Amino acid sequence: MSTWVLRHTALLGALIFTVAVLAFAAMWPGYSHLHFPFDALGAREVPQANAFNLLGLMWPGLMAAMAMMQLRQRLPAQAGWPLRIGAQLVLLSCLGFVAMGLLPMDPTDLHNRASSWHATAWMLWWVAFCPGAWLLAWGLRGQLAWRGLARVSVWAPLLLLLLVMVGVALLPAGLAQRLSLAVWWGWLILAGRSGWNAVAGRVSSQ
Repeated sequence: MSTWVLRHTALLGALIFTVAVLAFAAMWPGYSHLHFPFDALGAREVPQANAFNLLGLMWPGLMAAMAMMQLRQRLPAQAGWPLRIGAQLVLLSCLGFVAMGLLPMDPTDLHNRASSWHATAWMLWWVAFCPGAWLLAWGLRGQLAWRGLARVSVWAPLLLLLLVMVGVALLPAGLAQRLSLAVWWGWLILAGRSGWNAVAGRVSSQ
């Protein structure tokens, strides 16, 4: 796999996710990006739900997970436990995104087992990401090659947390959800492009 693809795996995943949401929403008359959650496109009994869950959730989520696995390999060789655990938690967040496609909600009953499993996957997505990113910020402090990611890793989870916990009460639900996803994908895209110069320096010194 080329270095360019490895650098931009998260970006490609974000583009596939965005195109899938826009394309499948266009097939749903009356669908509102402002008020409707994006994962409603994959809910049970919704036309083309299985296709959306595959193309809009599982495929992009797996690409996000690939980007995080690549990040783990690029982390400083002397990485301590904050980096290792932080990377594992963000990887778990990516798998939570995949799980939302594997466990679609039931729009006719938001309290049954199917919807509860879907809500658990959604919660895993953001609950794992926030401490994971903060641990990466802690572990990368003082690493000049990782300075940009370290700084963003302090503020991105805080913004996502505010959107998930408070934004849904102040903003239309669909907008708050999409803004939180934009923060997550933005962090992943930056993470996917970070640390390559440090890796090249380690290789050239060997």
